[in-house]
Amino acid sequence: MMKIVILEGKTIGNDMDLSCFKELGQVAVYDTTQEHEVAQRVKDADIVIMNKVPMNRENLVNATNLKMIAVTATGYNVLDKEYLDSRNITVANVAGYSTNAVAQHTISMALFLLHKLSYYDNYVKSGEYVKSELFTHFGEQIFELEGKNWGIIGLGAIGRGTARIAEALGCHIIYYSTSGRNKDAVYEQVDFDSLLHRSDIISVHAPLNSDTENLLNLQAFEKMKNTAILLNVARGPIVNERDLADALKEGMIGGAGLDVLTEEPMKKVNPLLEIQDSRKLLITPHIGWISKEARERLMKEVYLNIQAFQNGEKRNVV
Repeated sequence: MMKIVILEGKTIGNDMDLSCFKELGQVAVYDTTQEHEVAQRVKDADIVIMNKVPMNRENLVNATNLKMIAVTATGYNVLDKEYLDSRNITVANVAGYSTNAVAQHTISMALFLLHKLSYYDNYVKSGEYVKSELFTHFGEQIFELEGKNWGIIGLGAIGRGTARIAEALGCHIIYYSTSGRNKDAVYEQVDFDSLLHRSDIISVHAPLNSDTENLLNLQAFEKMKNTAILLNVARGPIVNERDLADALKEGMIGGAGLDVLTEEPMKKVNPLLEIQDSRKLLITPHIGWISKEARERLMKEVYLNIQAFQNGEKRNVV
């Protein structure tokens, strides 16, 4: 019976049932694993299930039984693929499991900011509504999505999912392809400057690479409408956090919603912590992908990847 080691069970959520993996082998589960703990924990493993902890020569050299690494994510940049290939260790990932969840989270952040929900919730809970002579309150302006320009940076699966929802809410969709290869006739393609100038909402769904790192910086914010909202659910370094903090303080843009940061967990020195007003800035701790349904899809795919490997089949092999 193969030995399966799950190194980062806690990163999937404590509400996930992992008992199905016992059908595939003898299972050892660790909530979290630091890089220096990997070697000891995988030394007898045939299959490793992991998420963020690095897999390389240093911590796998004595794992002589290792045959497969199953990644509980799409990205596998923490794996030394060259080394793993040299040992014929199979790597399989999972793509597309969180598309619906991330698109939904993107829309949720936009509505939170447009409707000034933090302000109005606090107005009621502070007791001010109890004192009011009116049935309603006009403390903050609210705007409709109908007729607004929604700019998409990165029109992949999540970008398209977001576009479909935004379009259903009445938005006109424009998009910028960071690679220049995406040609989607359904939506209007524009250059980067046009997207910045025209958009009322901009959401980022692009990969992190040399074309996108620091793409949203002070020069970009200066070209945006001062009422525009920026949403980043892609990768943290696409947005320059110091510049964003300054742009929000100076009123260059109307607001921002972030589910990803340059360093995660967030560091105490992050300049965005200077902005405590949730009407201007909403930050969520990388939760766009964590709907129960998305995580169930993820682990089912991991199970099927391992099952296929044991049956001599290639499934989601990278």
